[in-house]
Amino acid sequence: MPVPLTKETDVDVLIIGAGPAGLMCGNALAKAGVNVRIVDQRPKRVAAGQADGIQPRTIEVFQSYGLAERLLREGNQMHMAAFYNPSPNGGIERTGRAPDVNASTARYPFEITLHQGAIEAIFLDSMRSMDVEVERPIVPTSLELSQDEAELKDPNAHPVKVVLKYLDPIEAGTETEIVHAKFVVGADGAHSWVRKTLGIAMEGEQTDFIWGVLDFVPETDFPDIRNRCAIHSNNGSCMIIPREGDTVRLYIQLTGTDAVDAATGRIDKSRLGPEKLLEVARKSFHPYTFATPKEVEWWTIYLIGQRVASKFSVSNRVFIAGDACHTHSPKAGQGMNASMNDTHNLAWKLSHVLRGWADLSLLDTASGFLYCRYEFERRKYAQDLINFDKKFSALFSGKPRTEENQEGVSHEEFIQAFRTFGMFTSGIGVHYGPSMLTNATHKKVASNLNIGQRMPSHIFVRPADARPIELQDVLPADTRFKLVVFAGAVTEPAQKARVEALADTLGAKGGLLSKDVVDIVTVCSGTVESVVLGSLPAVFRPHFTKVFVDDMDMHRRSGGGGYAAYGIDTQAGAIVVVRPDGFVGMVAPFEHVGDVESYFSAFRS
Repeated sequence: MPVPLTKETDVDVLIIGAGPAGLMCGNALAKAGVNVRIVDQRPKRVAAGQADGIQPRTIEVFQSYGLAERLLREGNQMHMAAFYNPSPNGGIERTGRAPDVNASTARYPFEITLHQGAIEAIFLDSMRSMDVEVERPIVPTSLELSQDEAELKDPNAHPVKVVLKYLDPIEAGTETEIVHAKFVVGADGAHSWVRKTLGIAMEGEQTDFIWGVLDFVPETDFPDIRNRCAIHSNNGSCMIIPREGDTVRLYIQLTGTDAVDAATGRIDKSRLGPEKLLEVARKSFHPYTFATPKEVEWWTIYLIGQRVASKFSVSNRVFIAGDACHTHSPKAGQGMNASMNDTHNLAWKLSHVLRGWADLSLLDTASGFLYCRYEFERRKYAQDLINFDKKFSALFSGKPRTEENQEGVSHEEFIQAFRTFGMFTSGIGVHYGPSMLTNATHKKVASNLNIGQRMPSHIFVRPADARPIELQDVLPADTRFKLVVFAGAVTEPAQKARVEALADTLGAKGGLLSKDVVDIVTVCSGTVESVVLGSLPAVFRPHFTKVFVDDMDMHRRSGGGGYAAYGIDTQAGAIVVVRPDGFVGMVAPFEHVGDVESYFSAFRS
């Protein structure tokens, strides 16, 4: 019998788990040129089912990595929501409709629905183009973190040792590998091995709400089958999510007697099947009918749990993300979105540390105002999400209000909550609190921009070729900060002098623009005809694609009004710092450019 061979390797970042959170992280790090590996225990990617909804903010994130075009092409767009409640004549009736997305500044004012496997394929193909593949099937068997403080504080050290076991060894006798990593990201799901190995507790509770999920192509007379629908009936609640092609997803509320083994108190999938789920749904949809489908693509049953990990990292070296650190109901479409945005937040910070652009304080787990760590921003968001989910799940799973049940959920109450939570569920309203990365000292110079929220897009026009461009398209997720200089009325002599003075400061040797960490984008007020590209200081026109005017396009169909939308004075202008994840870090008047320098020096190596 051959002696098992164990090889040893080094890597900058080891990602454990190749679901949406792990793949977002792997793609972002690979794009940044980081030495990254990603392993997963599944022999193949998800083929059907699982998560399926992409919110407006997450579409913007895909766009920032150059991946939105395929997502939009393959997915279904969900624009409208319909609401059904008990009818006085028995059964249900439609009681209202509303936009599915309630966020006025959303660039993409709709949700995309596409099964998780297809979403994962977008990342897998992107990573493959950068010679990064998910390694399967592999499981970690041990994780050791150095206790040497000097090693932990050395960004070039490899203080994490992970032993990997190959479930299907590539070479005869090769069964294990020891990986020495600078950082490890555990994106290995709700039953996370990484989280359990680190001894991190999940805090929260499990509800009594049990739901079934069914993906199929329906034959039905239900009029809103291609819209998102919330159905409250006297027989239970349902939700419809239209998917790519002709597929729809039904969420079906179940009772304990339907799905729970009385002896163990646990969900027993053997008690139910697709036929039983559809039978329960038919009662809730009466008088509308659903024929028995020819094929069911995917189905499952779940019990809603609402939990957040007690911490998201250990020693700034091992991090958990996605379902590994927060679980909640899927009916508001937040799970996969929250997971991918976790690692979207984390990846650029890891990249900055690994490149030597920032010290480890960018990842610091200490508490206090100065720290901008991943955990500080994403755990607060996760807790807000759980608080929202408790309210929304209770409303969705509650009995409808009737004459006999005045304590039930009314249509008005449900739709008000739907609208109230719209900014949050769309991702547009996610707000990171004050830290060294979110400084609102000079907010008044861009009064309509929310520091700590994502930079809203707007169409500006390039004076070089009069082409209208979305601002977000020149703020890609390439790990660099963007300094968006709203230069104001540069045709006015006094303002031109202010702009030149700012250029001298920013462009000086050792100044901010001499660093690789920052890219500059310039937006002038005025008209395309009045702004001459060559009249701007050289540092503000590094390339013709980086200079814009707040004017309408040549056909007067788009653009204009950007300064007003952001609350910036068209004469005086402002400096806006946009973080690599697309969030507004700070704003400042020209005369306080020193505060912008201080912002970067707080965490820069």
